[in-house]
Order: sequence, then C-alpha cells, then structure tokens
Amino acid sequence: MSEPIERVAVQVDRLCWTGILLGLAFTMTNVQQFAAAGAPVWSLTWFAAWLLDPMVSLVLLAILRAEQVTARRGVRLGGWVRAAKWFTLGATYVMNTWSAFVAGSAALVVLHSVPPLVVFVAAEAVTDLRDKLGAVAAGDDVPRVPRTSFAEYLAVARKARKSGETVSPAWVRGVTGCSRGLSSKLAAALNGEQ
Repeated sequence: MSEPIERVAVQVDRLCWTGILLGLAFTMTNVQQFAAAGAPVWSLTWFAAWLLDPMVSLVLLAILRAEQVTARRGVRLGGWVRAAKWFTLGATYVMNTWSAFVAGSAALVVLHSVPPLVVFVAAEAVTDLRDKLGAVAAGDDVPRVPRTSFAEYLAVARKARKSGETVSPAWVRGVTGCSRGLSSKLAAALNGEQ
C-alpha cells in the first residue's frame, strides 16, 4: 500500500519542481530586459543583465531544496531562511512585473504575474505536500478533516430555522457553513418539508 503512495509522492515532487523551474525560466527574459534597461544587444550591460535572474533563482532553489529536506526530518529553519526565501520570491516578482505596471497594462500585469505567483504558491506547497505524502506512506497518523453528511447539515439547518423564516441557499450556507452546491439541495429539502 505504501509503494503507490511513494510513487505518487515522487510524481508530485517532480511535477512541482518542474513547474517551479518553468516559472523561473519564464521570468528570466523579463528580468533580463528589466536589468538591461535598454542597453544595446551584445553589450557588456546586456550580458550582465542575464546574470541577475539566475543569481536570484539559484539562491531560491537552494533554499527550497534545503527546506524540503529539513522538513522531512522535522528540523525547523530560522527566520533568515524564511526572509531569504520571501526576498528572492519578491524580487523575482517585482523585476518580472515592473515594466507591465509602468506600461499600465492589466493584461501584461496578469501575464507577468502568473508565473512568479505559481512559483510562490508551489514553493510553499511542495514541502508540505512531500511531508504529508511521506507521513501517509509511513503509516503515520495524519489528521483528517471530518466530513459532514447531508443529514447532519439538514439537522443543523432544521434546528436553526425559525417559524415563517424564508429558507434560501444563502441562508442555509450562513447557518451550516456548507458548500454553495450543497446549500441549494438543503434549501430544497427544507422547503419541501413545509
């Protein structure tokens, strides 16, 4: 049973890292253009600008990899590591989107925001995903979110309902905390009881 989970963990790990690498590769040309600031192609400034993104990205990748390995062993890293990670992520975002913000183009802001934001989210998720999948593979107790049944939601809604009250999906969501899709079914069931 643990072998398929371990295979899934490896696949998830590889896919997340591939996404992170592709996101960082996408940002590279935008950061180069930002750093070159219109320098002539093939000039020393133009070449040097190609070094900025890899410098930031390599530090970020080193931090992410170290975070992943230490998290597996239950070792918490210090505040400087977290600060370095967020600084490098923030620097990548700012340099990648600067020209889009200056141009005032919402479409360019979105286009140049998505890859760095995917890297941000994946950077946070990859360690936690690997840690949780490792715990499942090892058979450790992993906290599970209890699922509430339709009947339990219905009982809560019945109890909260006052005489003559209009039952709508929004009202059901407000008193039960259920999902939008389930709230319409619960409202129909309650209204059918009248």
